Amino acid sequence: MSSEIKRSISLYSYQDEYYDGKLDLEGCLKEVAKTGATGVELLPEQMVKRFPISVESEEFRKQWFGWLEKYHLEPSCYDAFLENRIFDNRTLSLGEQIKMMKRDIRLASLLGFPVLRTLVSTPMDVIEGSLDYAEEMNVKIGLEVHAPFSLNSGWADGYMEMIKRTGTKYFGFIPDLGIFCKNIPDVVRDKARRMGATEKCLKIVDDAYAKRVEKGFVKIKYDLNLGKANMEYRMANGMQEMMDAIEAAGGNDADRWYANMSFTYSWSDPQDIIDNIDYIYHTHAKFYNMHEDYVETAVAIPEVVEAFKKAGYKGFLSSEYEGGEHLRDVGVDSIEQVRRNQEALRRAIEE
Repeated sequence: MSSEIKRSISLYSYQDEYYDGKLDLEGCLKEVAKTGATGVELLPEQMVKRFPISVESEEFRKQWFGWLEKYHLEPSCYDAFLENRIFDNRTLSLGEQIKMMKRDIRLASLLGFPVLRTLVSTPMDVIEGSLDYAEEMNVKIGLEVHAPFSLNSGWADGYMEMIKRTGTKYFGFIPDLGIFCKNIPDVVRDKARRMGATEKCLKIVDDAYAKRVEKGFVKIKYDLNLGKANMEYRMANGMQEMMDAIEAAGGNDADRWYANMSFTYSWSDPQDIIDNIDYIYHTHAKFYNMHEDYVETAVAIPEVVEAFKKAGYKGFLSSEYEGGEHLRDVGVDSIEQVRRNQEALRRAIEE
């Protein structure tokens, strides 16, 4: 089956350089173009000053599309955050949340984005209440499938039921490659060492993760209470036994931090991509550390890209660098990391 996989970059990847003033929004777009990527994923609340007012202005939109033309880029995905707790004393009502979702759909359309990313914390009735407007604006809503969530699971089945019941073509999934980690990222392990973790406890955590990968993760269930679902997922995947082993080994706070971090990554069979390809609208090519030889030691990039190729995927793989948060005490170079990731994706796509 033929595929038309395109490469994109989430500007989230450049957050450290943006925050430090090394790059502005145009500078980020310029760096995207340098890698050979053709798509750009935007977090407007992070990098568009005076959001959302500025997006409404013709002046900003003229500048935005001018930059896209200048750097030969196209919009790939608009990352939205449903801020339903903007008041101290209450959560926004269902109607208010739907109104906010529709606002973001409209803004995504104004900026030329075909897909809007929403988070798992977005209530399903808010998504369902926005589907007609999404179709009207021709913007597909993609739910991010971020570890510990996964495709081909009880959790995903809850959303599949809604898709089939409504018959919508405007809601699907955005898998995050953090669900395809065969190992805990090395930058996380190195940070734990700098925090004072012991080699004995690091090995306990690494061995426990390897066992979960080998036997298969118990997948998270669909539950409106995400905290409860997450804790049940952790316990079902051996958290208590691992923590007991760390305590028995005299583990310290850094050891316990590393143990808890291990549950923010997971391994899924890449077959999940093939099984759900009709509902995948965009993909976060999450990565944590690209080595000089273009190998990412946690995310199984070649295996995952091969699954997308077999499935005939016609969307973007969008680099999303998340290793920088573990390197801020020693120095972050997001630009080089993203360049390496794009090269790794290019090789996997073209080989």
